[in-house]
Amino acid sequence: MPIDALRAEINGIDEQIIDLIAKRQQIAARMAQAKMAEGLPVRDEKRTREVLEHTYSYAVEKGIDPLSVQKIFGLLIDMSEEKQRECQGDGNLP
Repeated sequence: MPIDALRAEINGIDEQIIDLIAKRQQIAARMAQAKMAEGLPVRDEKRTREVLEHTYSYAVEKGIDPLSVQKIFGLLIDMSEEKQRECQGDGNLP
């Protein structure tokens, strides 16, 4: 397969990843409302550990670098928390 075709395939996958991140952010906004209704803080250390442990294990299962996957999910968690703070009126996003 030519390099251009492979790059096009990667570009398509990258767009799918961005679409999934956008969907995750939409759910984070809904989570902010649920947390506000229940009087819960944005940051949930237990849930953060659960997500990072699960994604580490799943990365191992899929044969990809689990530490890099954990870094990516650390960023996704940070983005979700920022989105939740924004929805609660405390965020830094425009």
